Amino acid sequence: MEGGYAIFPEAPHWESTGSSRIPFAVYTGEDQHHKELERFFYNKHWCYVGLGAEIPKPGDFIRTVVSERSVILACDNEGGVNVFENVCSLHGMSFCRERHGNKQNFTCPYHRWNYSLKGELRGMPADFNLKEHGLTKLKVATRGGVIFASFDREVEPLEDYLGPAIFGYFDRVFNGRKLKILGYNRQRIPGNWKLM
Repeated sequence: MEGGYAIFPEAPHWESTGSSRIPFAVYTGEDQHHKELERFFYNKHWCYVGLGAEIPKPGDFIRTVVSERSVILACDNEGGVNVFENVCSLHGMSFCRERHGNKQNFTCPYHRWNYSLKGELRGMPADFNLKEHGLTKLKVATRGGVIFASFDREVEPLEDYLGPAIFGYFDRVFNGRKLKILGYNRQRIPGNWKLM
């Protein structure tokens, strides 16, 4: 402790009513981080996961993330859009390593459990309840070719969540024209979501 001020105090507190002296724990505290993940990404929120142009054909998929959770965005054989967690329901292993591609199912390399493009478990003995062991499926909403997903099955409709003002701007950009993927540009930054 220098001059009566602890850089990483055990019990952080706000020194003033403004935001110029934010305690470091807000940025570095693990408990705070987990609370924010729940509040901003996993409960009552929609998150952007991709574009319909990235999965135009049945079997097309991309692996992406919602905060710290790996998810798969896939086009099923009926042309439906599905988003499910990239975590096998048997042992919690990530089963998809490819960033994108086209396939008719996903197989976990650990015990060979096989999942459909809708995230449903397949190919087990007749007395096994497949519905109890499917992947965690996210709620999906699309608008103007943009795909959003939510871990919260009770989340309000996307239109209500974003509101008419935001949708005015959104619809001006994503106005129904066919989207085309020109390429990808990725950056890896050592930090959490607050640094972006």
